[in-house]
Amino acid sequence: MGYGCGTVSEERNFADLEAVLGYHFADQELLITALTHRSFANEHSGSGRSDNEKLEFLGDAVLDLIIGHMLMERYPDLREGQLSVTRSQVVSEDGLSELAIQLGLGEWLYLGKGERRSGGKHKPSILADAMEAVTAAVYLDGGFDAAWKLVARLFTTSIESVEETGFYDFKTRLQELAQARLKATPVYRVIADRGPDHAKIFEVSVEIDGREWGRATGSSKKRAEQLAAANASFLLEGADLEQLD
Repeated sequence: MGYGCGTVSEERNFADLEAVLGYHFADQELLITALTHRSFANEHSGSGRSDNEKLEFLGDAVLDLIIGHMLMERYPDLREGQLSVTRSQVVSEDGLSELAIQLGLGEWLYLGKGERRSGGKHKPSILADAMEAVTAAVYLDGGFDAAWKLVARLFTTSIESVEETGFYDFKTRLQELAQARLKATPVYRVIADRGPDHAKIFEVSVEIDGREWGRATGSSKKRAEQLAAANASFLLEGADLEQLD
């Protein structure tokens, strides 16, 4: 198990954490740095211990790249703006901290005395930063392939959760926008369905006050509606209503 109140001289066996991560570090100093909060580094400034803030910065970029790539492959019909919104749900502070809690990452953090007393190992911001830092540590230790495997293994459930619930946010979002901007309710219409019963493709449009605002295809009517709502919501958000016919 981990130790949330480490000292500089403390030796830890990270085997349990590595087993949870599914990755063994060649250079465990990278993992130690990823787990070191600035409060701990400040208290032990003479030790030369670095905090995890630079790794956090790098990990943010690594996660954006890999999650973005995974989403593009999984949802080829989504536009750039829609992919950005979806990715932001996966790598948000809430999303990252929830994953860190599942991994028990808080128990392994090196925290200063004050941060420990104030419950730092449970703080979403600290956990999310540590999750980014650990991702960067794997990237630096094992390269891009190792980072990809880590992210694919740890974040698949998060991405599936977005698939289950995230797209519904687009329909809710569009309904709220339509009511606020046009005083009307979106109406979804199936334009066409093609292919055999076991592999049908549905084309759906969404109209607001008689005007089409979005159209999309999907492997189910429900998914096509969600994608059409996503297209329409981004269009409506940026629309100059005074210029509409």
